[in-house]
Amino acid sequence: MKRFLLVAALASVAVLAGCHNAKKENIEPPTKLTDITPTLKVERLWKSSVGDGAVKTGIRLQPEVVDGVLYAASADGDLIAIDANTGKTVWRQKSRTHGWFGWGDKKRPDAFMAGGPTVAGDLLVVGTLDGHVYGLGAKDGSKRWTAEVTSEVITAPAIVGNLVVVRTADGRLYGLDSSTGERRWAYDQTAVPTLSLRGNGPLLVANGVVFFGSDNGKIVALRMDNGEKLWEQGLSSGEGRTEIDRLNDADGAVVLDGNTLFAAAYHGQLTAVDGPSGRPLWNRPFSSYTSIDVHGNAVYGVDEQSNLWAFDKSGGADMWKQDALKYRWLTGPAAQNDYIVVGDLEGYVHWLASSDGKIVARERLSKKAIRSQPVVVGNTVYVEDVEGHIGAYRIAAP
Repeated sequence: MKRFLLVAALASVAVLAGCHNAKKENIEPPTKLTDITPTLKVERLWKSSVGDGAVKTGIRLQPEVVDGVLYAASADGDLIAIDANTGKTVWRQKSRTHGWFGWGDKKRPDAFMAGGPTVAGDLLVVGTLDGHVYGLGAKDGSKRWTAEVTSEVITAPAIVGNLVVVRTADGRLYGLDSSTGERRWAYDQTAVPTLSLRGNGPLLVANGVVFFGSDNGKIVALRMDNGEKLWEQGLSSGEGRTEIDRLNDADGAVVLDGNTLFAAAYHGQLTAVDGPSGRPLWNRPFSSYTSIDVHGNAVYGVDEQSNLWAFDKSGGADMWKQDALKYRWLTGPAAQNDYIVVGDLEGYVHWLASSDGKIVARERLSKKAIRSQPVVVGNTVYVEDVEGHIGAYRIAAP
């Protein structure tokens, strides 16, 4: 295993690893929420749950919504399909000690799901903390195949055509046959840091290329058909006096807008890169522990102190900064029409105007932290907290 789980001995890193406890020494308390006058009407459509959520794994489990169905998994082995409009359960699969395939150490279950689920067509794929990947039927959760990889899978696989691309926590990527799970190729990073934040950035597949942010602060581009590296571009120098100072993970999503890629790294920069060549177009200092989003003419991101920013997409200039949610350890922002949606450490969901960052609405899913980026589908946003509570919220018609 290439990574050591960073514990809550240091304030900023403790928060980023998922330990949102302001009582711990040296951790800044979250900014207290002030009353707002909502100017946007938001209604909760339904609330459901999946198992015990992420439990104490520190992972950011996120639901997937495809063709009107929401799919979600929990680290204690629960997998569920929910009607995305009504919140009614379509099907549920549950596994605890041996996994669905009937094998594994009783004392160390292999069914602790942590990466995914991802759905394309009639295939659902999910990875586990014990380094397995399951292929299932999306309509009923029926078993199809299993594959074994070298380490835990804590980010959602990508499915494109007849290939499933899986990322593992030890720095490897695998291309698997989507029908059988058979390995087609493997990519191994030549160097990974000894110390790293808890998380892996999601995979982006476009135009026959797999893009991802690495644990040593780079955007990497691979050929999808054989896993060959095409180029890499640094987002952070990785310099500093201590291992903590040199943390430079790019754990957020790489976002594609036209032919331009946008990504950010911890202790690094927000960078725009030409997708085909890997040539940097612009960059600016910006340290982030989570995903960014791009919408309209802006790039939205949360910095290492949990301030929310908007930057001009064409050159990176500041557009606005919202610090009323500082130290509330926001999720990555998600664009929903003319608004930006984020969750926080106390289970609140906030809507901000994309034009100026003003908070225009607020709802509360639960009293538990929300760590995964909200999922937006049209006028509806789906939010999941660390204990598996899932809420669907819709912007009401004016």
